[in-house]
Amino acid sequence: MTDSARPLVHVVDDDEALRDSLRWLLESAGHCVATYAAAESFLATYDPERAGCLVLDIRMPGMSGLELQDELKRRGHTIPIIFVTGHGDVPMAVNAVKKGALEFIEKPFNDKAFLVLIKNALAFDAETRRAAARLVTLTRREREVMELIVAGKRNQDIAAKLSINIKTVEAHRANVMRKTGVDSLAELVQLVHDAGAPRHP
Repeated sequence: MTDSARPLVHVVDDDEALRDSLRWLLESAGHCVATYAAAESFLATYDPERAGCLVLDIRMPGMSGLELQDELKRRGHTIPIIFVTGHGDVPMAVNAVKKGALEFIEKPFNDKAFLVLIKNALAFDAETRRAAARLVTLTRREREVMELIVAGKRNQDIAAKLSINIKTVEAHRANVMRKTGVDSLAELVQLVHDAGAPRHP
């Protein structure tokens, strides 16, 4: 596998010494690494098509780690985020996890524990991409029906909302289950969750 096809670990931190030490640690463990001194630099070059994860300082000059998390969410990017925090930032980091970050780790941290988090983040990203690939095959209408199914709507409610008849809903529902390879509603809900796909309220 070429370097450009391998997952990329992005490290965004304004502390140059920390960036350098994390690059050394990650590369010594066999990872491809890109480092950035600012969130804006990361955004300018980030390619969401490439697998990877993001190690992100919570407090930085300019755009903060939390603001970058919000901006990535706004753009529909689901890259797994591991926040690096100082002791006083733990409540902020907990809030970031509630908003979808995968994990946070306090400075100074244990190298071995950090590498385990990276491994888990890359595995999570791979699973998300596999799930998303199964949803790509759906037509726009099948995706609409799927999102309403996942939201717990009954066939008659879906028919009324989309102005189609129940037989059509049933046909779309069958297509969704067949194309995504799931056998139950629970599996479909899990697949949508894994893919980070949007859901209707």
